[in-house]
Amino acid sequence: MAKAENLRAPQREVKEMRLQEALREALRYEMARDERVFVMGEDVALFGGAYGVTRGLLQEFGESRVRDTPISEAGMVGLAVGAAINGMRPIVEIQFCDLLPLCMDQLVTHAARYHYMTGGRISVPMVIRSKFGTRPGGGPSHSSCNHGAFVHFPGLKIIIPTTPADGKGLLLSAIRDPNPVLCFESHHLYGVKGPVPEGDYTVPIGVAAVRREGRDLTIITCGGMVLKVDEAAAELKEKGIDVEVIDLRSLAPLDKETILKSVGKTKRAMVVDEGPMVGGVTSEIAAVIQENLFSDLKGPVARVAAHHLPPPHSPPLVEAIIPGVDRIVQTALRLVEGR
Repeated sequence: MAKAENLRAPQREVKEMRLQEALREALRYEMARDERVFVMGEDVALFGGAYGVTRGLLQEFGESRVRDTPISEAGMVGLAVGAAINGMRPIVEIQFCDLLPLCMDQLVTHAARYHYMTGGRISVPMVIRSKFGTRPGGGPSHSSCNHGAFVHFPGLKIIIPTTPADGKGLLLSAIRDPNPVLCFESHHLYGVKGPVPEGDYTVPIGVAAVRREGRDLTIITCGGMVLKVDEAAAELKEKGIDVEVIDLRSLAPLDKETILKSVGKTKRAMVVDEGPMVGGVTSEIAAVIQENLFSDLKGPVARVAAHHLPPPHSPPLVEAIIPGVDRIVQTALRLVEGR
């Protein structure tokens, strides 16, 4: 993916690693730096995490700071809220984002609101890490993309790292943040490799990345869809359409400035998301663009998202439901050329 000039990593030593390794690097770095940081969740200790992110942390930091929990999402998040209020910095792994609704009371009613309800006297510095992304065989219970639902709740910050460098930088920022942060990790990206700066490296929450610069159309996306949008942009380039690709990286806060600057330049916009279109991320961003740039647009804001259906088990049905490269390309052609 092309990088915008102003988003280059600082000049320092870098190491090639996968996204899950970069996330582990962030956990290890911050646990060594701050003894208040601890990790808990199902299978995070002995097994090393369902996706290998916490592998080796138990041996390095011991049972008091890397804790396996019972299968109780409400219990572990409730415990994290209490620990955070009392000065700790818990990091909870929820294996699948489908299970986040099980801890909605603890997360939304308590963690997200304590700072407001106490007039700023109490902070809740905690991180919830969870996998999202529709995948063959995952089915309705282990393959959701509900990241957009949590944008509705004030008090929560939401990050979605795409590159390994962002994985480390965003997670370090999240752990240090005084507010509760949800970190959604795309299963499409765990194995993606890339350079990661060594040492204390952070990426600010709420700042989008321009992954590819263009003049004809802006496509805004996040997570695993960044790869498909980049592939679609390369195909559109061969057809004479120059696409600018915005990787949101954070849904809350949303980087409206970067979005509006890009669309103000290209005059056309498309929002691509792996989650459902109805009431989702695409709706919010399309509204922001049209409220601010309506008179400048050369056409309506296009949206490409998952169909409003539960995630299926069948691989062909999964491909039919979530946005694919061809669907993105065809939507772009209709938007730019009126095909």
